[in-house]
Amino acid sequence: MRGALAGYRVCDFTGQLAGVGATKWLAAFGAEVIRIEDPVRQGTWDVLRTMPPYIDERRGVDFGGGFNNHNVEKLGITLNLRTERGRELLGELVQRSDVVTENFAAGVMERLGFGYERLRELKPDIIYVSNCGFGHSGPYREFKTWGPIVQAMSGLTFTSGFPELPPAGWGFSYMDHTGGYYMAIAILLALVHKLCTGEGQWVDLACTEAGLSLNGPALLDYTVNGRPMRRPGMPNSNRSQYPAMAPHGIYPARGEDRWIAIACRDDAEWRALAQVVAEPWTDDPRFASVAGRLEHEDALDARLRSWTRPRERSEMQQALQRARVPAAAVELPEERIEHDPNVAAWGLFPTVKHAKIGAVRVDGLPVHFSRTDWRIERGGPCLGEHNERVFGELLGLSARVIAELRADGVM
Repeated sequence: MRGALAGYRVCDFTGQLAGVGATKWLAAFGAEVIRIEDPVRQGTWDVLRTMPPYIDERRGVDFGGGFNNHNVEKLGITLNLRTERGRELLGELVQRSDVVTENFAAGVMERLGFGYERLRELKPDIIYVSNCGFGHSGPYREFKTWGPIVQAMSGLTFTSGFPELPPAGWGFSYMDHTGGYYMAIAILLALVHKLCTGEGQWVDLACTEAGLSLNGPALLDYTVNGRPMRRPGMPNSNRSQYPAMAPHGIYPARGEDRWIAIACRDDAEWRALAQVVAEPWTDDPRFASVAGRLEHEDALDARLRSWTRPRERSEMQQALQRARVPAAAVELPEERIEHDPNVAAWGLFPTVKHAKIGAVRVDGLPVHFSRTDWRIERGGPCLGEHNERVFGELLGLSARVIAELRADGVM
């Protein structure tokens, strides 16, 4: 079965996750994604190459578990762009490609000699997609970013946490994932435009602005109503005022670090919850309506916690779901990945074969196509693993020439 993107070729300079997360989608759906890495630095611009997790005692640029996870189905070559011959070979690759992708800081591709104008000289209809913290225009264009910086600058960090405590943030690489998804969408839209018009273009993506776009309700509440997200009693990241729900949160269950999520969207679900709980406090008139439960939410949560804490989470989940109350046990990673039958049926964690690591499971994609589905079978590339294939089969270089280029430090 041909992938939905079979026939497209991508020169990929991306690293970490904000970029490689995008090209992983393209590769899984059949595009030929060729990772271009620096042989001098052993590809370590992408710090994930040497970072855990590992499956055993082996270490080095080919054993980073995160790198393998994010670069499945891609080809990997090395090319020293400090050399004239290296730049010539990259030019030949660009001429045979549809897309060039990167998530360097602004200006890096220009300094390498392959900014958009040069790429367009090599191939007039090339699609060039850049993804950096602040994009390539505006007074912040020179600033470099990392995941937590993007989240802070976009305002997301400000909106997450609990009352009277410092902002909690959104996790180390939350915006890397989001930025990668936005980048994948942008690449596909540019390809659609090219199909319709024959025109390539520069797609300039700013990851901080991508984060800012997720703040719509909070920004609207401030600009229209003058209410900042962080004010007395706010935010409480477990609770929901819009739409109004109470109870709405994560509650302790029996055992160490065991929890259950419970939400009541209306008074009917509250009454159903009360029947399951079957304790006198559920008859408190303060809790009879959504408005009352929101007004006395601290007291409500305290009562509900006292009910959930001694009980087993899966038993509560089953009882509440039978009563048509939204509830779910908070699963541990092992439970979700290893033992959840729906995850297994979906095929969310396929096994790939990596040239050195061996057989290992990786993240699949949370979507299936009935006719042109994704395929993830090959692990991420070892450093320069596909030099012979790309330079030999695609560019037509002989084994002798490839060996000479390697000896000369070009690859």
